[in-house]
Amino acid sequence: MSEGADRPAQVAARDVAGGHFRYFDFVMVAFVVVLLLSNIIGASKRSVIDLPWIGPWPFGAGILFFPISYVIGDVLTEVYGYARARRVIWAGFAAMLYMVLMCIVVVALPVDAGWAGQAAYEQIFGFGSIPRIAFASIIAFWCGEFVNSFVLARMKILTRGRHLWARTIGSTIFGQAVDSLIFYPLAFLFAAGWTTHQVITVLFTQWALKVGWEVLLTPFTYAVVGFLKSREGVDVYDEGTDFTPFATRV
Repeated sequence: MSEGADRPAQVAARDVAGGHFRYFDFVMVAFVVVLLLSNIIGASKRSVIDLPWIGPWPFGAGILFFPISYVIGDVLTEVYGYARARRVIWAGFAAMLYMVLMCIVVVALPVDAGWAGQAAYEQIFGFGSIPRIAFASIIAFWCGEFVNSFVLARMKILTRGRHLWARTIGSTIFGQAVDSLIFYPLAFLFAAGWTTHQVITVLFTQWALKVGWEVLLTPFTYAVVGFLKSREGVDVYDEGTDFTPFATRV
């Protein structure tokens, strides 16, 4: 399916439906791993940085990792098309639900005599933190990722495959806006240790930083997209694609 040694063939998504790609599974695993670790390790910690002329500015520690999932999501849609990206989003959705179930069950299990870690376990994985954060993240992730993937796929058709930077940054602006507007109020509004002002501040800070991350990682995105398109031998366009999120077929 290649056009020359290095130039991938431009194909409609329907023409590769059901096909097998060499690296798709690896990209999907990377997406799910980054998603889970971002939520279970970084999402619940509020950090602070001392900015010149501004002073202490709070931000969520998950900002260090979570935007990478959007970069991978951009790569998935750009290289493999919306339908396969949709399948990966649903895989991440199921993995996060399973993570929440594990947190609930493990915290609820009887504690062996002499083990002193239950209080810390409950603080980190109990109902006051991980489940609420994870459920908020599941909803925000599902909405934001589908917005991100849809915008990128449509922009690719409109731009005829040109200006990848505009597609990745533009889709992230919309996707991360939806994600942040849903996640932070659901996860932290009225939660212990969080004021309304802090929630709003972190919300807009995270959105700006996530978009900034996308901009900074644009050269990396170009490199990965170029590598995958060359190795897979195709450049998928979502012409005639059914953009419903409620499907897993490709």
